[in-house]
Amino acid sequence: MAGKDAITLLKDAHRDAEKLFKEFEQAKGDGRKQKLAHQICLALTVHFELEEQIFYPACEGKVKEDQLKEGYVEHDAAKLLVAEIEAAEQGTEDDFFDTKVHVLSEEIKHHIEEEEKPGGIFSEARKSDLDMESLGQKIADRKKELTERYKSDGLPEPKLRTMDEVSV
Repeated sequence: MAGKDAITLLKDAHRDAEKLFKEFEQAKGDGRKQKLAHQICLALTVHFELEEQIFYPACEGKVKEDQLKEGYVEHDAAKLLVAEIEAAEQGTEDDFFDTKVHVLSEEIKHHIEEEEKPGGIFSEARKSDLDMESLGQKIADRKKELTERYKSDGLPEPKLRTMDEVSV
């Protein structure tokens, strides 16, 4: 992972998420689906934090503000579904489990399109004077740290940037 620029790392994470969602759709048996859903939630939680703590702040003033705001709102919507999926995964009965994962997949698909399209956050950031190599190293280091922490401690409660008090 070291040596890749920020956008390459974030796009790699997008491809990983797409692969996990596809595996979920094809999985048979609740146990396999539960495991994949947890992998999806872990990967997305880490990814959201990397974008919100490192990449998006670096893009401020370099990328259109409304694009960054849309990214934050999309993250918050997905975080709510991640929290519901994780709660169901921990033993509560949820007849909507598969549907929630499917809707999360659709939300993430849209989010990826928004970031990766021509004129999107990634192309605008690439055109700027941002040091993508340095950002990539920060993202790689933080990803390793967050992944290890969340694998051992579990996922944190969602921190929503665009809403004040919301109970999940």
